[in-house]
Amino acid sequence: MLCKSVIEKNTFWALVPARGGSKSIPQKNLAMLAGRPLLDYGVQAAKTSKAFSRIICSTDESKIATRAHALGIEVDWRSEELSTDEAAVVDVAREFLSRQKRIPEILALIQPTSPFLLPEHIDALLTRMTQNHDANSAQTICPTPHNFHPWNQRIVVGSRVRFMFAAERKKAYNKQRKPTVYSFGNLVAARSSALLDGMDFFAEPSEGLPVKWPYNLDVDGPDDLRLAETLLLSGMVDLDHMKTVKESRDQG
Repeated sequence: MLCKSVIEKNTFWALVPARGGSKSIPQKNLAMLAGRPLLDYGVQAAKTSKAFSRIICSTDESKIATRAHALGIEVDWRSEELSTDEAAVVDVAREFLSRQKRIPEILALIQPTSPFLLPEHIDALLTRMTQNHDANSAQTICPTPHNFHPWNQRIVVGSRVRFMFAAERKKAYNKQRKPTVYSFGNLVAARSSALLDGMDFFAEPSEGLPVKWPYNLDVDGPDDLRLAETLLLSGMVDLDHMKTVKESRDQG
């Protein structure tokens, strides 16, 4: 796709995809986590980072738009066509960019379902991209626990269970013999030029930045939300940027 927009070098924008429809948790993006809507966490991390010249919430829901405005960020209304379960977030981003006269060199995806994103994750990822000019994207990654390693996975036929990768597991029967694999972390960013050329947010070559569990937690369903609350209340997750916001609000 030919990009007619002017790309501003060394400029970063954040896109927060937050549509209203959600089947796993109704109004998931506004679900309460430790007294704050889920939407707040990634937005506050993005604001604390200070890397972004624009933070835009893409939504089709008025309540989400109201909360986004309260957080001090922009709102971009997405079309009905891009508000369905089947709509890909990269299409939302591409359509948004195509309407802008000037666009950033790099667009980061701040997903409300990754509430443990830290400002330092954002800064480190964007630094990684600016230092590696040939990278079309960058993503945080987290080492996969041994029990979840692909070579340990089973399939079930009827009532019978067998390893999906039996030959590989036979050769690598313990943790030490298996190659380290990674799952997605909590943040991805891509060059606008790559997105407008038809690539996705994980366009290769893609730089990887490791983050630790549980900062990669993805809130998909009610159990994930309860786990996130437990981790926060237990102190296993430290979100200084949220404490600062709370303290400022309380003092005000």
